[in-house]
Amino acid sequence: MRYHQLAISKPEELIFGRSLKPVRSRRGLIIGAGKVYPELNFTLPPMALTDETFPEVREQYKGIVTDALSRALDLHMEGLVLEFETLLEMTLRPEWGVELVTVMNEVCEEFYQKYGLQTEIRLTPNDTRDFERPVRMRTSRYLESMFRLFEEGARAGGTFLSIESTGGKEVCDEALVNCDTAGVVFALAVLGVRDMHFLWKHIVEIAQRTGSIPGGDTACGFANTAMVLAEKKYIPKVFAAMVRIVSVVRTLVAIEEGAVGPDKDCGYEGPFLKAITGLPISMEGKTAACAHFSPVGNVAAAAADLWSNESVANTKLLSGMAPTAYLEQLEYDTRLMNRAIETGTAPILQKLFVESDIHLDPQAWILSPEAVIAISREIVKAENPVEAAVRGAQKGMQILREAHRSGSLLLEEREVEWLSRIEEELAGLPQNENELTAQIEPLLDPQKVILSEYGL
Repeated sequence: MRYHQLAISKPEELIFGRSLKPVRSRRGLIIGAGKVYPELNFTLPPMALTDETFPEVREQYKGIVTDALSRALDLHMEGLVLEFETLLEMTLRPEWGVELVTVMNEVCEEFYQKYGLQTEIRLTPNDTRDFERPVRMRTSRYLESMFRLFEEGARAGGTFLSIESTGGKEVCDEALVNCDTAGVVFALAVLGVRDMHFLWKHIVEIAQRTGSIPGGDTACGFANTAMVLAEKKYIPKVFAAMVRIVSVVRTLVAIEEGAVGPDKDCGYEGPFLKAITGLPISMEGKTAACAHFSPVGNVAAAAADLWSNESVANTKLLSGMAPTAYLEQLEYDTRLMNRAIETGTAPILQKLFVESDIHLDPQAWILSPEAVIAISREIVKAENPVEAAVRGAQKGMQILREAHRSGSLLLEEREVEWLSRIEEELAGLPQNENELTAQIEPLLDPQKVILSEYGL
């Protein structure tokens, strides 16, 4: 563990638009220095991606960016980030992904030169290793194309490099549906942490070679999967809240390896990372309902430096194309936050963001600045990732129990029962990698999980 004290130790200092280590982009966009910017994420409408359709795909992406930046000028925007999350085919054939980055960056540069609009691209390739069974995290035949897309895409105009990495997901998916606390901790704090060190060492090296910025990772495939399962009532909400906390430990590794932010939006670990490291973060909430539902629509904005919509397909709405419509929504969200910063009323707005959500769902409660600071403080006390995961989760469960007892947090009876069960399971877990691995390894199917791919 690299971090043993908090960069931000007071809840009132963990606030939107302000970080301790702002990041300056190629075109002069400064993130985390007193202003929140929109981060627009978009994808194709349902269509095949083939050699025959690629010219149309190219025009789709060019059109999305041109239309969005034109609207940005109409709205008097100063800057924004465009996230390009590649589709599987674009990573398997990196020349496609690189060409799309090139096309979009040409539009960004044109608007910058003509109008001074500061727009940067976040390049987020797929973690294509997840499409091979059994998963091979270090020897996958897909690694070369993924790293090639990072490198050539960065040279083509990808300013921020990010990924939704999936190390440990082959264990975590089963642990989630079985509400297996030990399995979740092993997947994230052992397998996930080990894979993050391997993967982010390479990504940071690519960023250094290309002059790009290593942004950060996200546990979307873990913690957001848990959140969606909880929304569908397949697993308890308190269990999903525990998963969110444990995921912080693995995502923190990107920063330990040299990522400087802004981290990626969709994992919701951002506030914890900001408290621990002081780096700027990207978050999503109510304006991401186009991609998934959540119980954290307002509280997610409490510490955001970029504000994202997760992803929206390029389809026609009554007003116009969906990506452009969502950019307008993001702009009005951030305009309100920035005016609050300018007028000294940011703490009031933040309190409203927080108070409007946290009393209704445990997943929202743990994202309040007070809870984030308390949980993060436990994480940095630890000597190793497993201990950090357990300590953080135990603190989170304690906070939820106290909130429920005081009448501040609404929990169904079954949630309260699960809270006790999770606390009991956490108390019985080993707090180091070797002992936890020895406990879990006999339970793993070697046809599904190859521990040597994690250096074990």
